[in-house]
Amino acid sequence: MTIRDGEHLSTAAGVDPLAALRTPDDPPHDVYLTGSVFLDIIFTGLDSAPVRGTESWATGMGSSPGGVANMATALARLGLRTSLAAAFGDDHYGEYCWDALEQGEGIDLALSRTVPGWHSPVTVSMAYEGERTMVSHGHEAPPSESAPECPPAARAAIASLVPDRAEWIAQAARKGTRVFADVGWDESGRWDPADLADLEHCEAFLPNAEEAMRYTRTECPLAAAHALTEYVPLAVVTLGAEGAYAVDGATGECAQVPAIEVEALDPTGAGDVFVAGFVTGTLAGWPLADRLAFAGLTAALSVQEFGGSLSAPGWSEIAAWWQSVQGLPDQDPAALRRYAFLEDLLPHAARPWPLRRAVPTIGFGRNG
Repeated sequence: MTIRDGEHLSTAAGVDPLAALRTPDDPPHDVYLTGSVFLDIIFTGLDSAPVRGTESWATGMGSSPGGVANMATALARLGLRTSLAAAFGDDHYGEYCWDALEQGEGIDLALSRTVPGWHSPVTVSMAYEGERTMVSHGHEAPPSESAPECPPAARAAIASLVPDRAEWIAQAARKGTRVFADVGWDESGRWDPADLADLEHCEAFLPNAEEAMRYTRTECPLAAAHALTEYVPLAVVTLGAEGAYAVDGATGECAQVPAIEVEALDPTGAGDVFVAGFVTGTLAGWPLADRLAFAGLTAALSVQEFGGSLSAPGWSEIAAWWQSVQGLPDQDPAALRRYAFLEDLLPHAARPWPLRRAVPTIGFGRNG
């Protein structure tokens, strides 16, 4: 059932932000990504960090696919046709994660595989005081790479800059796929700019401020963003509570959007949600500042929920936020105008905001 007519088709299932751009010759997927899927178990309602030698009781608990599943879920909930290549254990954890992603989120797992005898990686996350502490466990990785040797055709791909992805990234770019890159913390402490060589195949790079400054040997995140355009056409640096800053090296355009002030319950997966929001806006052809604003908004909504993939907002959550924030007293009209571009996108919000999703429990409700 169509809720709102217009360029950005809205249906009962959600919004398709690329509806006006789709043609019969499109690749089958909007975004392709690969990586490790974890089972995340999240304990909530803790007053403080666990104390050595004591037992702590949490008032809430949830479980969900984590790792690369955080970003895959965020993309799918924003209406992008998402393909994920990953290895899954053949234990109950792996089965649960596979079903949650394929059946629950509509993510295409045709390029994923189940590895006989392999134990699914698990992360336990304890959320308290707006932060989280995590403990992870995993067996040795599967003996062969979970991703196909040749990446499939897609509008975009998201890749982490790690050594074994170099050929994968180059192949995707040669096919015309728009590659968006992020990077993890360099445990070696070298922060060698040579590790950014694969950015030559990428359209955009989205590090956080600390990562950007360390790689560019700069003292300011904004200076780091400009320095990164020597490696990649578009540099986007996230600034935490200060928002995000982007530089388009090809046009010279710069944009900075402040963060939305929210009560943060759990920051897990917020960076993945930011990337998903930015990729969505980029594929839809939005102006740079709108892409930053949308990415920041989706990340802000995610930290008000617990968990990684559990907290990724969909269009209903975004619509509910927009409806709610316009009715609040003492709103800065200029700040509201920053998000006015959402008006033509959103379905009519039918639920109150903020929203609290029910969190799934493994095996709950099964018969027999």
